Amino acid sequence: MTRAAIVGFAHSPFGKLEDPDTEALMARVTGAALEHAGITPDQVDGIFVGVFNAGFQKQDFQGAMPALSVPELGQVPAVRFENACATGSAAINGALDFIESGRGRIALVVGAEKMTAKSNAEVGDILLNASYRKEEADIAGGFAGVFGRIAENYFQRYGDRSEEIAHIAAKNHRNGMGNPFAQFRKDLGFEFCNTVSDKNPRVAGPLRRTDCSLVSDGAAALVIADAETARGMARAVAFRARAQANDIMPMSRRDPIAFDGARRAWAKALAEAGMTLDDLSLVETHDCFTIAELIEYEAMGLTAPGEGYRAVREGWTRKDGKLPVNPSGGLKAKGHPIGATGVSMHVLGAMQVLGEAGDMQIKDAETVGIFNMGGAAVANYVSILERLK
Repeated sequence: MTRAAIVGFAHSPFGKLEDPDTEALMARVTGAALEHAGITPDQVDGIFVGVFNAGFQKQDFQGAMPALSVPELGQVPAVRFENACATGSAAINGALDFIESGRGRIALVVGAEKMTAKSNAEVGDILLNASYRKEEADIAGGFAGVFGRIAENYFQRYGDRSEEIAHIAAKNHRNGMGNPFAQFRKDLGFEFCNTVSDKNPRVAGPLRRTDCSLVSDGAAALVIADAETARGMARAVAFRARAQANDIMPMSRRDPIAFDGARRAWAKALAEAGMTLDDLSLVETHDCFTIAELIEYEAMGLTAPGEGYRAVREGWTRKDGKLPVNPSGGLKAKGHPIGATGVSMHVLGAMQVLGEAGDMQIKDAETVGIFNMGGAAVANYVSILERLK
């Protein structure tokens, strides 16, 4: 099978932006990604758009949106993907299937979300569409309540890890200071993250505000080409492996703190790449909530189940640790505009292996693992990137 590669990308700032909708956000990155790849619109064979929406705005049918800022794309086949918080990675995998099946040579992927126009209560309710509403819609705290319940269950089984998840929050905020796209660029420190206060209240269960990712607007885009075409480009970052694994949606029908789908996605991707976790230079992982990052350490195989605390206490996941995790600041500091998140993670991963990550850069980064999940570890995607050129 022909491996595809990232040959260009673009990334907007994340945060509370003036852009009124996803159309405007996509306009920030669509033309910029084509220019970065050194291609013209007529060279694009397919467009793959990731937008969650689910009520954030009335306009839908968003696969056609990129062409509104680059009219020459108006007759290129386009499709929109939605897979909860893994929407961006779903769009990427759609593009990879398209390229690697031989149906096209160059694909454009655009992910975007406009979230901040809604009230906090509206955002919480919209995000519950990424859970099983028949059983989980009444959980106090909205979608944060879903992960608050996960944290409670984890603490009951393995002990209170409030300090460890506060260390994760502090790490990611410290890392986010070096990310020019990040919504929150301030080192909050462990003591602030670990202390319940007026500025850091409890949100759901044991989770404090600093344990929760940010409501954000933003967009990111990738240009992906087949390997032969990519070798003729200015840059090329190959997908050494990729995998998707799903789990049943209702938390009542599975062990919600096992993240079994994440574990299977990581195992499949590493096997396909012929690698172990020790071969990775860094990981960008889906820290929608700090408890998620803690459990993801276990799912990726960094520690045994219930022992994610070891990675925190021993500093393994710091930028200078044996496996840096979220040197970008993760969703925690960067922000989490749903449809853009998975695309953003791949942009930042590509920047690392190209040596273009600036203050986020991990020295001599050669391979990057990326984990993006939808819902409470229902849709799970892992990519492993390496430099082709």
